Amino acid sequence: MEPNADKLRGLCITSLDDEDDDETELPNQPLPASTVTVAAAASGYDDGDEDEEAEVMLGFLEKPKHPGLLLRHLFPSKAGGIPAWLDPVNLPTGNSSCCGFCGEPLHFVLQIYAPIESNAAAFHRTLFMFMCPSMACLHRDQHKQWTRNQGNPRRSVRVFRCQLPRTNVFYSSEPPSRNNSDKPLCAGAALCHWCGTWKGDKICGGCKKSRYCSEKHQALHWRSGHKNDCLQIINSSEASSSVLPAVGKGNNV
Repeated sequence: MEPNADKLRGLCITSLDDEDDDETELPNQPLPASTVTVAAAASGYDDGDEDEEAEVMLGFLEKPKHPGLLLRHLFPSKAGGIPAWLDPVNLPTGNSSCCGFCGEPLHFVLQIYAPIESNAAAFHRTLFMFMCPSMACLHRDQHKQWTRNQGNPRRSVRVFRCQLPRTNVFYSSEPPSRNNSDKPLCAGAALCHWCGTWKGDKICGGCKKSRYCSEKHQALHWRSGHKNDCLQIINSSEASSSVLPAVGKGNNV
């Protein structure tokens, strides 16, 4: 792990802009252009279009006083683990959730809660950063940016933005009390059983219970133990089905 970490520290993700341009602003760029290239996203999560000058905020990671403080209805900023999606239903899907080079699902890095007080549509606003864990893909991404290929850019690092007005279908319009009584107004989309990050559009053909964002994660879950769990779920379901008719007959006698 340490050699890869050293490589990552030396990696520079460059801007697509030519250095000779006179302070040309990148459209749809929520973060400084020199920090990361923003990719297009699905409905609910986009790459933004803001007129104000970008600002840089520095901070330090620390453990939360309680894990419950990282739940989505408390609007956390966090790093690692799984994302607390602001819009829990309309998640990025398809190519936007995968590395543009290897095609594998991207890994969650961090999210920043960054509302804009002057914008009613961005009363709640969160930025989400993802990247491919493959160093080869990151280097290929860097090389592609240097080629200035704007036709169909492929990315191994993506940043999504999601924003909601104060009145929305997911959260109360009142500030959270943070006393364990806060609850979201509705449930979110079913997520992948393996990574817990992306929407589980694929369903296990055996148990019909487990959901996955990709065939790779389905295979990983299967090899890690779902093969046995799946069989138990099927047997339990078949046993329940065979008992129910007998119970019905007994009640009719």
